[in-house]
Amino acid sequence: MLFRVVTIFPDLINQYFSTGVLGRAQNKKTITVKAYDLRQWATNRYGTLDDTPYGGGAGMVMKAEPIYQALKKIKSSPRVKPRQQKVILLSARGKRWNQQLAQDYAKNLKSLIFICGRYEGVDERVKELIDEEISIGDFVLTGGEVAATVIIDSIARLIPGVLGNQESLSQESHSKIGVLEYPHYTKPEVVSFGSKKYRVPAVLLSGNHQAIAAWRHAQLRSNISLAKEIKVKTTKKIKKEFVNLKTSSTKVVKATKTKKRK
Repeated sequence: MLFRVVTIFPDLINQYFSTGVLGRAQNKKTITVKAYDLRQWATNRYGTLDDTPYGGGAGMVMKAEPIYQALKKIKSSPRVKPRQQKVILLSARGKRWNQQLAQDYAKNLKSLIFICGRYEGVDERVKELIDEEISIGDFVLTGGEVAATVIIDSIARLIPGVLGNQESLSQESHSKIGVLEYPHYTKPEVVSFGSKKYRVPAVLLSGNHQAIAAWRHAQLRSNISLAKEIKVKTTKKIKKEFVNLKTSSTKVVKATKTKKRK
């Protein structure tokens, strides 16, 4: 599978994917990760990629033209059928990335192109050039490079030949919606942290495969409950914050109207 990343810091991408499991996958040509320096498509000799926002405000906004030129060049070689390729803009406003999307992309796509934003954001018109706007969570990063590596990593490990044991993929966290993996233990049997000792659960030492499977299944069920609990708490918090934000916005609008009347 081919992953291409448009960024102003290509070394960040190249370094991450040159080592470990994904570095070996690249050496075997199972996956290919290429980073492109956006500055080569800057519209002036100074390599300028950003400018002040219309309407005022803090920060700088990445210009649309260099991104358009970059995509035009990158998509020209190699050519991939539109249904087998997506252009993704990494953005805090995007769709939340999850394991189900990773599985879908790994199964159905041959190529992904990532646009890594910086500064205050990217000119809104860039959305005319993309297929998806993706976020990896409800937080803000200094740039899209970390998000790109997260998404590529989550997809690449699902591609046959990348991991040593593909069977482990079917039992890990999030392989099914709401399911978190059971706990793991390794040697020694007893670990001492200061004066406290922690033992491996006896069932895992029993050699009784049926009992071990039952214990692991029980751990999965408890983790499903935990996942549901976290989701419910998060949803309630978001609703409360949205109501507060809406109330504050209404007050600002009313105050503005009052000033105009005066």
